[in-house]
Amino acid sequence: MPTLTEVQPTITTKPTEILIEEIQKLLPHRYPFLLVDRIIDYVPGHSATGIKNVTINESFFQGHFPNRPIMPGVLIVEAMAQVGGIILTQMPGAEGKLSLFAGIDKVRFRRPVVPGDQLILSAELLVIKRKRFGKMQARAEVNGQLVSEGELMFSIVDT
Repeated sequence: MPTLTEVQPTITTKPTEILIEEIQKLLPHRYPFLLVDRIIDYVPGHSATGIKNVTINESFFQGHFPNRPIMPGVLIVEAMAQVGGIILTQMPGAEGKLSLFAGIDKVRFRRPVVPGDQLILSAELLVIKRKRFGKMQARAEVNGQLVSEGELMFSIVDT
């Protein structure tokens, strides 16, 4: 079985911004599960940085928790993965494919995310194998403070 090989990024000279209309063309997620509002930096085949504006209007705050609203950690991880999905959907040969979670390693949560926070989400492609499996390093920050980080594994499947 072949080993994972490092991906050689294609570096561009200027950051690329992707607005919500384009994100909706790239990702299959929709409200209430689309958790990326904008991509503020994108290096094709290598990395992406996105924004999630967290508001009290989020449906999950009704039950998590009624007297102390905190964004569920699993949704922070999902938001990081969606930023990673932007990278994957732009890879050569990814047309008509769907990126799925295959695993999560070394994820830690450092501080709660509350209404009014702006999550800065970043994902960097570490390795990819046979254009079907791979790993990313992801982070989430609020005001420059680390919220969460970890490794996200994915599988690319036909739709």
